[in-house]
Amino acid sequence: MTGAEFIIDFLHRQQVQHVFGYPGGAIMPIYDALYQSPVQHFLCRHEQGAAFAAIGYARASGKTGVCMATSGPGATNLLTALADAKLDSVPVVAITGQVDQAVMGTDAFQEIDVLGLSLAVTKHSILVSHPSELADALQQAFQIAAEGRPGPVLIDVPKNIQLGDCPTQPPAAAKPSVAPPPQSTHGIDNAAAIALARHLIAQAERPVAYIGGGVVMADAVHELRAFLDATQIPAVSTLKALGSVAPDYAHDLGMLGMHGRQCANMAVQECDVLINLGARFDDRVTGKLAEFAPHAKVIHIDIDAAELHKRRRALCGIHGNVRDILPTLQVTTHCDAWRQRCRELDAACPWRYDAPPPGVYAPKLLRSISEQVPADTVVCPDVGQHQMWVAQHMRFSQPNNHLSSGGLGTMGFSLPAAVGAQIARPEATVFAICGDGSFMMNVQELGTIKRFQLPVKIVIIDNQRLGMVRQWQELFFDGCYSETDLSDNPDFCALARAFGIPALYLEHAADMPAALEQLFASDGPFLLHVRIDAAENVWPLVPPGAANHDMLTEKN
Repeated sequence: MTGAEFIIDFLHRQQVQHVFGYPGGAIMPIYDALYQSPVQHFLCRHEQGAAFAAIGYARASGKTGVCMATSGPGATNLLTALADAKLDSVPVVAITGQVDQAVMGTDAFQEIDVLGLSLAVTKHSILVSHPSELADALQQAFQIAAEGRPGPVLIDVPKNIQLGDCPTQPPAAAKPSVAPPPQSTHGIDNAAAIALARHLIAQAERPVAYIGGGVVMADAVHELRAFLDATQIPAVSTLKALGSVAPDYAHDLGMLGMHGRQCANMAVQECDVLINLGARFDDRVTGKLAEFAPHAKVIHIDIDAAELHKRRRALCGIHGNVRDILPTLQVTTHCDAWRQRCRELDAACPWRYDAPPPGVYAPKLLRSISEQVPADTVVCPDVGQHQMWVAQHMRFSQPNNHLSSGGLGTMGFSLPAAVGAQIARPEATVFAICGDGSFMMNVQELGTIKRFQLPVKIVIIDNQRLGMVRQWQELFFDGCYSETDLSDNPDFCALARAFGIPALYLEHAADMPAALEQLFASDGPFLLHVRIDAAENVWPLVPPGAANHDMLTEKN
C-alpha cells in the first residue's frame, strides 16, 4: 500500500471513527485514500475550525481527536488550536501534508517549516523522512498524545512519502499507555509523601480541596467524589474542573480566581491546608501569588513533575496520576467549625438575578437554560464576558459537559468545538454560547453545521462590544474605549438563515420564556441572537496584580 493508504488504514486500526480537516495540494494523496475509507471525515470550513473541532471531540468523548491539513497555510492555520490543546492538556493528533522532499528547503509553493513552527505549541512533533518511519511515527503520536499529561502531537508527512510504497501489513495500532506513578520525585519518596499528606489532612483545621483540570484528564471524577464524600472537605474548582464535584455536594464553594465566587476565594485565603489536585496555580486563579493562600500548607498532586514547586512551593509534592493517589488520602477529618464557616461564606454571597427590565440579563438567561436542559447537555462557551457568566451561572453534572478554552483563552473556540462535541456525542444536546465578537472569529463553521445538519444550539450574547476588553478599559484604562465598538455587527439571524439555520432575535426579558421554548423545541440547529446592555460587567473581579481577598463587586 502507499504511505497515504497506510495512514488511513492505521487510523482505522486505531479505532479512529471521525477526523476533521480541509484538503489541499500536499495532502491530496491522504484524502484520496480517505475517499472510500470507513473513517468518516468532516469537512470544516477553516483549518483552525478543524483543529478546534478535534479538541471539542476529544474533550467531550475522552478519546484522542484527529485533524488534518495541507502544507503551508493549511498547517499554520492549525497552530493556534494546537496551542489551545497544549495549554489545556487535550490529546489531539494533527496530520499535515508537506511538499515533496525533492523541493524541501527551496521555498517551494506552500512550503513552510511546520515542524519548527509547531515545537512551541505541541507536546511532540515529527517530520517523517522515510517510509520506514511512518509506522513508528503514527504509533508514537497516539501514544504520546494520550499518555501522562495529554497534549497535541503533529506529524508532518512529505507528499512523496504519501505516494510511495509502504509495508502491506502494518503493525498493530498503538495502545495508549500510562506509566506507573514514579516512586520518587524531587527527592521525596511518594510513599512518604502520601503518608505526610494523610497526616496533614487529618490534622487540618481549615482544609480546602483545590480541584484542577488534571482530575478531568485523569478520568478521576469518581475518585474525587469518593474522596470528598469520605473527608467532607470544602472544595473549590478551576474553570476547567467545573462539574467535577457532585452537584449535590454540600461543601462545594464553586469556582475560585479572578471571576470566581467570593466565598471560594475567601475560603482559600483562610485555609490552613490546601490540597491541589491536578491544578497548576494559574495566575488567573491565584491573583497576587505572594498572597495566595498565605496560611496554607500545600499538598500538590500532579502527573507532570514540572508543575510541582513551579509557582508555589509544596510542603508535600506527589508526582503521579491523581486517580491512583486520591483513594489513599481518604482520612477522617475534624473540622466541623470550618465547614460551618464555609457555609456562612457561601450564604453571604448568593447570585442575584433581579436585574431591572426590560432588557435581557445574561446571567439569568444562562441560569434559565441550565435549569431546563438535560443533565448530559454539553456547553461550549467562547471567550469573554459570556464565558465567565457561563462558568458562574450554569451548572454541570460532569466536567466533560463544560468545554471552555482555559489556558490560551482563544476567541473563536466555541462554534467549531461544539461541532466536534456534537459528533462525539450525537445523542446529547450541545450548546455553543458565543459573544458577538468571538462568534465572528470562526463564523464560517455555520457551513459545517449546515452540511452535516448538526443540531447545535447557538446562543449569541450580543452587547455590540468586545465586552471583556471594554470592561477592563472602563475599570483600569480611564474609560478609554479603544477599538471595542462592534455596533456595526451584521444581522446574525439573517446570517444564520443564509446557511439554512433557523434563528430568532431576543431583546426583552418578557420574551425570554417563549424564545427558550422555541430554542429547545428545534430538532436541528438553531441560533438565538440575544441583545444585552453594552454596559453590563462581570462581577466579582480580582483586579490585575491584586490578592484574591481584594475582589471588586458591583457595589464597590
